[in-house]
Parts: sequence; C-alpha cells; structure tokens
Amino acid sequence: MPGHTDVVDVVVDTRRGAPAHRPRRRRPVATVVLCAVAAVLLAPVAPGTASVAPPTGSVPDEVASWARIDLYQETVALLPDGTRTAVATGTRPTFLAGTRVLDPAAGTLAGALGGDTGPAGQGGVQAADGVAAEQRAWLAEGRVPGAGGPYADMAEAALLDVRTLLLPGGAAVAGWSERWRYVWPRDAAFVAVALARTGHVDDALEVLGFLDRVQEDDGSFEARYLPDGSGPPDDRGVQTDGTGWALWAAGLVVAEIADPAEREAAARELRPLVLRSVGRATVLVARTGLPPASPDYWEVPERAVTLGTVAPLVAGLQQAEVLLRLTGDVELADDAARAARRSELATVREFGGAGYARYAAGGHADAARAFLLAPFLRSALPGAHDAWRDSVPTMLRPASGLAPGAGWRDDGVSWTPQTSLYAWVAAENGERELADGWLRFLDAHRTSAGSIPEKVLADGSPAAVAPLAWSAACVLLALDAIDDATHVPGPRGPAAV
Repeated sequence: MPGHTDVVDVVVDTRRGAPAHRPRRRRPVATVVLCAVAAVLLAPVAPGTASVAPPTGSVPDEVASWARIDLYQETVALLPDGTRTAVATGTRPTFLAGTRVLDPAAGTLAGALGGDTGPAGQGGVQAADGVAAEQRAWLAEGRVPGAGGPYADMAEAALLDVRTLLLPGGAAVAGWSERWRYVWPRDAAFVAVALARTGHVDDALEVLGFLDRVQEDDGSFEARYLPDGSGPPDDRGVQTDGTGWALWAAGLVVAEIADPAEREAAARELRPLVLRSVGRATVLVARTGLPPASPDYWEVPERAVTLGTVAPLVAGLQQAEVLLRLTGDVELADDAARAARRSELATVREFGGAGYARYAAGGHADAARAFLLAPFLRSALPGAHDAWRDSVPTMLRPASGLAPGAGWRDDGVSWTPQTSLYAWVAAENGERELADGWLRFLDAHRTSAGSIPEKVLADGSPAAVAPLAWSAACVLLALDAIDDATHVPGPRGPAAV
C-alpha cells in the first residue's frame, strides 16, 4: 500500500512469528539429495514464462521512462517445521495441495532458500504433511469465495496468503518482506473483515484483539506496530483513520455472527476497543464535524484533512452505534449516532461541492471516494457514486490497474490495494461488469506462486512485495459479495440495522 515502500527499517527475524536464525548443522543425506535435485526440478523462471498476462492493448512508448521496481519475492510459504519464509524471486514453488507448505519432495524447499534448506528444512515429509493438514483443516472450517468460478484459484491462494501472514496473537502483518512485516491498523481491519466473511470469525476477533492491545488509552493508533505488540517500530506517529477502521471492522466482524447470544458476547469482548475509539472519534469531530489533518493511507504529512481520514471515521461511528446497543450502552450509542451524522453532513458540505476530491478545497480524485459507498457507509453520500465512477479514468494506469489517486506520481504503476478495493466496491454496489474487469486484471498479474503483488508495472510485470494482505483481503471480499445471491447494496447483517 502507499507508504510501505518509503520506509527503510529492518525487522529482526527473532521476533515471534519470524523464522529465527539458527546455527547450521550437518544435513542428513535426504536433505543433501533434495538440494542436488533442486537444480533439475526448480530452475529459475525464464523471462516471460511466469504466470503474468500482458497488459491490455499496446504499451505506450513512454514505458521506458516509467518506474522499474523489483519483485521482492514470489510469495510467503511455510517450511516443514512450520516457520515462514519468503520464496525467492525467479523460482516456481511447488506446494502441498491446498496449502502454502513447500513440498520437500519436489525440491522446491531447497530452491526457494537458494539451494540450502538449512535446519528449518530438516523436518522432512512427515512434518510437512502435519503442517499442511493444519492449513487444510483451517480452509475447511470456512469457505473459499468464488469456488467453482473463474477466480477460484486466486481466491484460495489469497485466503492461504492471508492465513500465512497471520501470526500468533492476531498480528496480521501487511507482508513478509522486512519493511512490510508490521501491523498497519487499516490493513488489519480489512483482513479481519475478510476472515469473518469467509467463515473464520475467531481469527477475525483475534486480529481485533491485537488492535485492542496496542491501542493507546486515548483511542488513537500509531501508523503501524511490531508484530509482537510491543509498540511502533518508528516515530511515524498517529494516523487518525486507524480509529475509524478499527470500529468499522469490529462492526462488520460482529455482523457475521449468526447466533444472537454469541454476537452479543463478541460485542462485549470488543467493548474496550469500541469505547476508546468512540471516545476519540467523537472528540475529533465535535467542533466542525471534520477531524484535524492527519496522514491517511497515502502515509504522507498533511496540512488539511483528507477524504481518506474523515470517511473511515464516519463508517466507524456508524458501526459503533450498533455495537454499543448490543452491549446495552444506549446513551453512548446515541452519542456515536449523532457524531456520525454530524461528520457525514460535514463531509457532504465540505467535500461534496468539489466532487469529493482528496481535500475539501478541491483538487484531484482519490481512491478514498470508494469509502463513501457500501460496504463502508450505510448509504452512499449524495453524488458519491457518480464521483467514484468518474475517478476511474483519472486513476487508470497503463496495465489497466489503478493508482491511489489522480494526483499520484505518474510512474505507470498500478496499485493492487486500490484496484482490489474498487473491485469490492463495484461488487457490493451491483456493478458486476466493473468488478469482473478488475478481478481479471488481478488474476492475470499474480506472481508465479499465485500471490497478488502490491504493484503491477506498466509492462504488466508484478512488482514489490507479494503477497500484500490488504489486496488479498479485498479480492476475497469482492468475490464474497459476488457470491451473495441475496446481496443488496449496503453492509450486511445486524451492523447495518
């Protein structure tokens, strides 16, 4: 997502959930054989042979001057002992069926690690089968959206990627590359909703539980957190949209619980997170209906409030009202409803006249226009649907994906978080043809391992981190919306009441 690639921090691999460095031991004969056959069974992928479709139409001459960004890895995978590892770029990994577990019998294990399985690979076939059985059982507990359709393979890969990026304690890291191995509250919020809507509510509640533990007492969130929950990795500071995203996700997750008693119990479990978040959000919008300026998903300093900051607060306060009624906090629920309405009216008043540009004073179209429609707000703001559709040609990039906004740098790069976000919003709002178009784009530009990368270059090459949890989550949510035969525009379940 925007902002991720600008950081230079290094993550220490000895944290919980990261493969720890261990001293090398003499490898048994079986492992030596695996390494020997790797050269035969796992040659680097030749240029043009990876599962990447060319962009639609001809590529303009300007392509030579557009950005060239490496693909950092093909995917994240599990070793036979259950630790996570990046699969090296240029390899074509083989997984045990229905999992993200590297198949030690195929030589993939050695190839993915540069020809050396090391101690982590010594668990052998039996251990790998055990880890694979756990992932298959997890898949069976829920459902894979789009099963039997043209995107079934992408959906299963996305769901397995989301699962593999979910660490113990509910830490949903954005990616497995060093500079992405953190928990961004907004990314985690989307992951939680995707988990809940694919039948993994307990995991979704764990993700929200992590956010509850790291949230400040005043209801604010830092830009991102170390996956062990010990705090932020740097001084990026507070990003206001995190408070709104946490509330929004809590409402949509609880809405997926069918049993009324269990739904109420989940709302009570999330009550501390909701109370802190509502307290902060209502203060932020108390004076004018709009919060002060803050970085949003672009993750750059801002002097004026952006649409990407205010819209998540409206969405979160709307969901908070229902959550608080479930826990019997009627007065606070009324306060949240009034704050949501005040902020909603202010958004229409201040941003609507400029066509819901990034800033109230006007300017370029922004992907945050999607946040003004279902599944974010109960009903679209006046003129928001047309503004959302009008933003597409201004944000379109050569490979047919989208940029974060019309004012984003003109480097030819498509961003999959925004492209998959638009696919989800299209599916939720009955725009099936649009949703299919963006899903086809995402499906055609996956890595050789089937993961969705953060970026797609002008020539159609996947680039940067892969997988990116936010993009995978939005793809799952788009397919879930398409699957819902009784779907009507607007958030589903009790949280929409």
